[in-house]
Amino acid sequence: MAEPISSPPQNRRLAGTPRVIVTRHLMPTIEARMGELFDTQLNTADQIMSRDELVAAMNECDVFVPTVTDRIDAAMIAEASDRLGLIASFGAGTDHIDLKAARDRNIMVTNTPGVFTDDTADLTMALIIGVPRRIREGVSLIRRGEWTGWAPSGMLGRRLGGKVLGIVGMGRIGQAVAHRAKAFGLEIVYHNRKRLPEALERMLGATYVEDIDTLLSASDIVTLHCPYTEATHEMINERTLGLMKVGSALINTARGDLVDQEALLAAIYDGHLVGAGLDVYPEEPKVDPRLLSHPNIMTLPHIGSATAEGREASGEKVIANIRFWADGHRPPDQVLDALV
Repeated sequence: MAEPISSPPQNRRLAGTPRVIVTRHLMPTIEARMGELFDTQLNTADQIMSRDELVAAMNECDVFVPTVTDRIDAAMIAEASDRLGLIASFGAGTDHIDLKAARDRNIMVTNTPGVFTDDTADLTMALIIGVPRRIREGVSLIRRGEWTGWAPSGMLGRRLGGKVLGIVGMGRIGQAVAHRAKAFGLEIVYHNRKRLPEALERMLGATYVEDIDTLLSASDIVTLHCPYTEATHEMINERTLGLMKVGSALINTARGDLVDQEALLAAIYDGHLVGAGLDVYPEEPKVDPRLLSHPNIMTLPHIGSATAEGREASGEKVIANIRFWADGHRPPDQVLDALV
């Protein structure tokens, strides 16, 4: 449960232009703007930085701009210089940063929430449609040159309308998925730490389920939209997969570590689940070959937020957060609490 931590890091007005180090290649317009506003070190080659390189960067800047794939743990933060005052993360998630360690060092943390909501929800819907309709299998059949033509019993999938979609995590993205799914005639149930207001439930056509076990057993398709924490680590495992209906499907565009991958593979290969739609994996960029070889596991390269518009908007939020901080004001996207 998220609990506010008292005495959040206080901002300090910076004398002069802030030194900013960015860990990955961003949109060209964003990099150009950052170069105009700050003393900026970019990573235009987009080479993934090692742990030592990340620590070295944190010792050479006032503002550090990592992305959600840069893991910034307590030991790394302990090694950072006192000069570092702001970690302005590019992306909505914050589970890659030890927030408590940053707070203890009086290092402010910001993120870029909200800008990828529609993009991720759109991609989630593509997977929700694609798995029951066997899209990957159909594409492969055509590309192998093995399609023999239309047949009344050929490539039969499952209709979406009237099926139950279980949404685990009903934040911005979960709600956006519910809004889209309603238009496809899906019956929506959801589980969340906090129930939504009744008016919002009615608008989304969503029914609250108090425990995840009940949601799993009731759903034809389950989609994950909760943050990764110790409590949600491998929440989808052998036991919980066993609760899902025979012939149901799992969709994950949230975090790879929410799912026990071995248990998921077993459930699909033994026929308990019809398939899965995955955009995230436990050990990215590694993807288990068994996921690739199954005809009805749709695998995507973590592209839920990959739109030019979204990445541009996220970069603009990073710039705004840095400017507010450098001027001695509270940034609009300061992360104020941590899971402790």
